[in-house]
Amino acid sequence: MTPFVDAEELKRLLAPVDLVEAIKSVFSLNTPQPSRVHLSVPTHSNQDVTLLLMPAWNQRYIGIKLATIHPDNAKLSIPSVHASYVLKDARTGQELAMFDGNVLTKLRTAATSALASSYLSRPDSSTLLMMGAGSLAYPLVLAHAAVRPIERVICWNRSATRRDRLVDELQDTTSLEVSISHDPESALDMADIVSCATLSRSPLFNSEAVRPGTHIDLVGAYTATMRETDTALITRSDIFVDTLEGAQNEAGDLIQASIDSDWTFENIVSDLPRLCSGKHLGRRNADAITVFKSVGASIEDLAAAGLAWERLSSKGHKS
Repeated sequence: MTPFVDAEELKRLLAPVDLVEAIKSVFSLNTPQPSRVHLSVPTHSNQDVTLLLMPAWNQRYIGIKLATIHPDNAKLSIPSVHASYVLKDARTGQELAMFDGNVLTKLRTAATSALASSYLSRPDSSTLLMMGAGSLAYPLVLAHAAVRPIERVICWNRSATRRDRLVDELQDTTSLEVSISHDPESALDMADIVSCATLSRSPLFNSEAVRPGTHIDLVGAYTATMRETDTALITRSDIFVDTLEGAQNEAGDLIQASIDSDWTFENIVSDLPRLCSGKHLGRRNADAITVFKSVGASIEDLAAAGLAWERLSSKGHKS
């Protein structure tokens, strides 16, 4: 029987530092992958329901993530996104395992941001400003702290209730110094790394407050109409992305900057395949402002599922 790996087991199997290395390994190979497939699903309730398919493969595995997005689920007090991941043996097609796709996505997203930070943030970065307090915030903090000597985390969120919940969780489970911010601009004056994971459609802060040498990690704004930063930040910074194709199609911050200014996608300095393969070295000097825009890639899911399966197999689990 094909094993199902639930959320709690995935968290135990996928330590941030190990997942960062697994994602680095798959990006360094730069194996061509198909684009994700977005399908509109008609429903009797006239919801704008989306079916998202994200296939990927390498020499060892074939995998696919299936996700559904039901925007009206909030009215029912249940999550809008539900996802599952199927991992197969590339040699035989045999199903190896199924995974909780929601948690797999959160863990690999955080690890991908940390991977980028390992090339783009200053090695001595010790203060992280976490903007947003949704389900991605906690894994993002842990992942960034796995690759840089983070000692202090400053939490900002529009909702005080969710922000305070994140602060409590970090204080209960880590040794980090945790504080809150009511004013993003003042917090930016202390931050070495700024990680943004929100659903914002307007800039979260005035980019004039960003210090030289800061690294900005942009995880939200996954559609063309969303953004977390202003155009001025994009035009004055060194921009890096996970994949060029994904950025051109979905990176709201970059798409809107290209409309509002003379910035173009040709100004992107590099992507993760080039960084991970050593074709680009990343940060150019201590004073540069670096921006990493993440939209997600199917190869990241495959790396996470493959690592989880290998950890399961080492414990004696067999399909």
